[in-house]
Amino acid sequence: MNFRKILSVVAAVMVAIGACAQVENASGVRKRSERDKKNVESGPKISGRMQGFFETKEPHDADLSYMRQIYRQLDLTKVQNAPLYFPEDVVDGQENLFRIMLKLVVDGKIPAYEYLDGREVFTDQYKMNVADMLERFGIYAQEAKGSTEKNPKFVIEEADVPTGQVLNYYIIEKWEFDRRSNRMKTRVEAICPVLNRSGDFGGEAKFPMFWVKYDALRPYISQQYVFLNDDNNLAQYSIDDYFNLGMYDGEIYKTRNLRNLSMAQMFPDEDDRKRAQDSIDNRLRTYGKDLWVPDRETYLAMKEKQDAAADAAAKAIASGDSIPERTTVTDTEAVAEKKVVSARAKKRASTKSKTSAKKTSTKKPKVSSSSSSSSASKSVRRRKR
Repeated sequence: MNFRKILSVVAAVMVAIGACAQVENASGVRKRSERDKKNVESGPKISGRMQGFFETKEPHDADLSYMRQIYRQLDLTKVQNAPLYFPEDVVDGQENLFRIMLKLVVDGKIPAYEYLDGREVFTDQYKMNVADMLERFGIYAQEAKGSTEKNPKFVIEEADVPTGQVLNYYIIEKWEFDRRSNRMKTRVEAICPVLNRSGDFGGEAKFPMFWVKYDALRPYISQQYVFLNDDNNLAQYSIDDYFNLGMYDGEIYKTRNLRNLSMAQMFPDEDDRKRAQDSIDNRLRTYGKDLWVPDRETYLAMKEKQDAAADAAAKAIASGDSIPERTTVTDTEAVAEKKVVSARAKKRASTKSKTSAKKTSTKKPKVSSSSSSSSASKSVRRRKR
């Protein structure tokens, strides 16, 4: 009897699923309902547990042997940074980064912090008043239902969002070398959208809007997928992956320093500033390699390769051949120095071979006088005896 009841229940469920499928298939294209619009406008629902999953714990100072704070500027006109700008308008539920950030801030879901020009502090004291921010940048908004003084909420029409004017982002990177894992770790700490508008005296001026902590933003941008190039239109990576994997192209405009100076203030000349930026990048990316200690097998393999290369170079010098230069060397002074060293080595090898040949040709057996006199005296003594 129980078995028959189970079969009847399963049959009823299958019939219901088939009916739903028929209804869905019958309506191939249907207009988006008001319920669907509300779901899209409200965005994904993030629970406290999910928010905690995306939070990055600050490492303890005892676990770190190196830390540096880098400020980068992302130019959205570059191809690598285009996924943050497009689409300008909402297309099939897809939004760009600025729309997501502004919507979360005006809805009161994540806090925004004041831009303090290099001395950013993410505490309650420096939380931004959303109404003042909207008024300052001329963004038209209306108060939403459920808005209170402690938790203000606003509604901004899609046409009033200045997505076309946000052509830059400022981000704060933290480079930390963890002595526990012996690895250099990079993470984005905060993001700031920058408006590009015409200044009072002509030309374009940049207006940083507000800082948003990256950990608070992660649960939302991890659900927004983008495609990275025009060759593959499949959206395989989320915006969170885009930042965590370092797919952006950012120029260093400032590093944390005691005098709170930007790179432009420290290096007024553009060429000097570019060299300094490249030097900082290289030091950060190669810092871990200088501290890396190989295991025994790797060390022996590396030593064997070095010994083999040294033996090949010595044989080449002894035979009179020159060691070929590497094609990757671009420093002319280093190339000239290597040539001088190889020429000196050749000269030393040739002089050694000539001197050794002379010694072998002129060498004759010598008879010492002391030995002959001693032998004569010995024979005389024997005669006397």
